[in-house]
Amino acid sequence: MSRVIGYARVSPLEQKPEAQEAELRAAGAVRVFVDHGESTRAPDRPQWNACLEHLREGDMLMIRALDRIAGTEQMAIELICDLGRRGVRLRSLTEPFLDVDTSTPMGEVIVSIMAVLAQLRISTIRENTRLGLVHARANGRVGGRPSVMTPERTAAAVQMHATGRSIVQIAKVLGVGKSSVSRALAKVDEESKATASA
Repeated sequence: MSRVIGYARVSPLEQKPEAQEAELRAAGAVRVFVDHGESTRAPDRPQWNACLEHLREGDMLMIRALDRIAGTEQMAIELICDLGRRGVRLRSLTEPFLDVDTSTPMGEVIVSIMAVLAQLRISTIRENTRLGLVHARANGRVGGRPSVMTPERTAAAVQMHATGRSIVQIAKVLGVGKSSVSRALAKVDEESKATASA
C-alpha cells in the first residue's frame, strides 16, 4: 500500500518547523521527517537520509518546495530521477508541475526538459560572468565577488587564530563561512612570507 511521506527542512533563520509540518500533514502526509538548520548541499542531513531509507516503491514524497531538498537545479534533477527509478513519486505543495510519474514517457520528457533548462541557465550564467570579467579587466578592474572578509574581520581572525582559536570558532564569531576564514588567513600568511623574503 502506498504512503505519503513528508519532508521538511528549516533554515537557522526560520527555527520553527511546525508550519511546514502542519502543511504537509494537512495535505495527507502520514509521517514527516524534519531537519533543522541543515543546508540542502550538506551531504549529512540526518532526517533526510532517514527519509530516503524509509521510502518504499509506490510511496509519494511530499515537500513544501523543491528548495527544501535540493540546492541546485542539477541536484533536483538527479534526485527526481533517482526517486523515479525507485518508484517513488515526488509532490511539491507549491510547484504542481513536479507531481509527475517519472517512470512514464511523459514524466521522462518533463525531467529531460528540466535538465535542458537547468543546463541552459548554468551556461548562460557562465557566459555572462566571463563577459563581465573581460569587460572589467578591459576597464582596469578585477572582477569577482567582494570578499566577506573585510580588513577588520581579517584582523580579528588573525588575532583570534594567534590565541589558539580554531577556524570553526573564528567563523562562528565573525558570522562567515569557514572557507572564507581559511582563505583570509592563508592570504595574510602568504603576504607575511613575501614581505619577510623581500
